[in-house]
Order: sequence, then structure tokens, then C-alpha cells
Amino acid sequence: MKFTFSPLHQLHAPDEIIVRGTVVRNLETPARAEALLARLLAQGHAQQAPGAWDQTWIAAVHDAGYLAFLETAYPRWQALPNASRLIHPHAFAHYSSRTRPSSIQGQVGYYLAGGSSPLAEGTWTAAVGSAHAALEACRLVLDGEPEAYALCRPPGHHAYADFGGGFCYLNNTAIAANYLASKLGRVAIIDIDTHHGNGTQSIFYRRGDVHFVSVHGDPNVLFPFYAGYAQERGEGEGEGHNLNLPLPLKTEDPAWLDAISHGMASIAEQAPRALLVSLGFDPFKGDPSADLAVSTEGFRGAGERIGRYRGPVVLVQEGGYLVDKLGENLDAFLDGFMRARHAAAR
Repeated sequence: MKFTFSPLHQLHAPDEIIVRGTVVRNLETPARAEALLARLLAQGHAQQAPGAWDQTWIAAVHDAGYLAFLETAYPRWQALPNASRLIHPHAFAHYSSRTRPSSIQGQVGYYLAGGSSPLAEGTWTAAVGSAHAALEACRLVLDGEPEAYALCRPPGHHAYADFGGGFCYLNNTAIAANYLASKLGRVAIIDIDTHHGNGTQSIFYRRGDVHFVSVHGDPNVLFPFYAGYAQERGEGEGEGHNLNLPLPLKTEDPAWLDAISHGMASIAEQAPRALLVSLGFDPFKGDPSADLAVSTEGFRGAGERIGRYRGPVVLVQEGGYLVDKLGENLDAFLDGFMRARHAAAR
């Protein structure tokens, strides 16, 4: 299988985030991507560098003001007296009064949600490289590859059109899905990260050409808290094209795999021209998030269920923070996925 990867991810390496009011070690580190890359190369998968992409397809999904903020925030922040080396918001815009300020201090709380999306000097460059990796994977399948994997870092599924959060700045899966939908017509996304893909849901919530399914831990007690509930079904042209399948914390393989099967059945009913997978390995039992309790064999089962889809597939990397187990879980997923793909093609 061909995969895409941008080494620019290394430029984004904030070492701390804020969780429950406490400064803690950042789990979203360059080591995550390097571990996955090493395993892919060891298994003989073919690497494809992102080609020449401009910002057209990023700008098709994200707000222009937000993109300008991400690109210019770091030098503007550093010009402040006593500026910190990482940018963290300290004031937030309430949904009922979202006047966009011109000051960098105001814009940080306007465009970033929570303490788990710090901006560093290289964040913008790394995020653009990650989005380009997702777009390159789409180009591979449009050129005839049956499937491709975008090893994206930073991840993206918590990024809305106009603000970032939860380690995410640009929504790689949404950018890729919008691009494929423009070329093929209706596409579908299944998100199996342990956290709900709230940014992706928001971007497509009123659209009928992208069918979104998310299997995740209960958002009432788990990030992102404010989205991911079963009653969220889409609006307008998107009504019925949003399916959330929240699960109790500590859910193990059988119920998790049943939810994925349910989600894939929903996707099959829509007959999309292509499928995108927001692939998170943080449902793994032992991951620092420790919210679901999926085994390595569970990821193999997920790959089998998703791999039965007949049509082009783009896998887009999202979360997963137990670095020592990432390669093993990726191997298991791809083994199940590719065996199912080959069986479906016969």
C-alpha cells in the first residue's frame, strides 16, 4: 500500500498542554509519527511525498480569518511584553457574543478551544504539511490506487472551519473529503478515534454529499464534551447524514466492533463513491486517554469490517498516544483491512 507523509510535522513539538487547570506533558509528540513511519517502512509499504499543493483546498474548508491567524499568530504573540514560548488562550469567546477582536490576545481565545491546542513557532507549517499529506493520498486513489494511507501529524478531526482544539489545527480528513466529493460526488467518513470528530461533524453537518459516522466514547464525560451525541443527525441537506455511535467508557472489543459494523452498514446504504477513515489508535486499552478498552485484535477486526467496503479508501491518521504500541496496532488494522480488501476484490 502507498502512504503519504510530511517530515514537516517535526516543526510542531509543544512539550506541554493544560489539562484540568494543570500544566502536563504533551502526549501529541513527533515520536508518534516517527513510530508509525518506521513500522510502515519496515513492512515494505511505499512512501509518497506530498506533491505541489497550494492553499486552495485548505481554504475551501477553513475560514480565511482563522487561516490568517494560524499563519501569523506566533510572531504577533512574541511581540507582546513577557510573551510565553507557547501560545495558550486565557480568555474565550462565548457563543452568544463572538465579535472578532483584532488583538492577538483576543484572537487566541477566539480561534483556539481549550488548553490542548498550543501554538508553537512551527505549528502552521507542520499543519499545512499534514493537510497536504491527506490531499496527496486522495490524489493517489484518484489516479487508480485502491487505497492509500495519510500519516498525518498534527491530527485534524477536532478542528472546526474557524477554530482549533484537541491537538488539531487543520481538519485533514475534512479537507480530503471535500476534495474527493468535488471530484467524485458523495463520499463517506467513518471516524474510529476514541474522541468524537466534532470538527468534522460541524464542517459537514448541513451537507448531503458527505455522510459522517463517528464511533467514540461517551462525550458527556469525555472530550470534546459538547458534541457527539446520538441525537445529532445533521440539518438541512445534511439531515440523516450524520450518525454518532457513542459508547460507555471502558467498552471492549465486541461492542466497539458492533458499533463499527453498524456504522459501515449506514455507509453502505448511502453508496458513496469513496470512503475516508479517521483512524485513531487511542481506543486501545492502555492508551494514556484510557477511555475505551480495545485490544490489538480489536483493531484487526476494525480493519476487516472497514476493508469490506468496495471502492477507493483513504485512511487518515488521527490520535493514539501509547507510542510503543502504535506500530503493532497499525499492523493489526492494516492486516485485517488489506485481507478484507483483497477478498472483496475477488
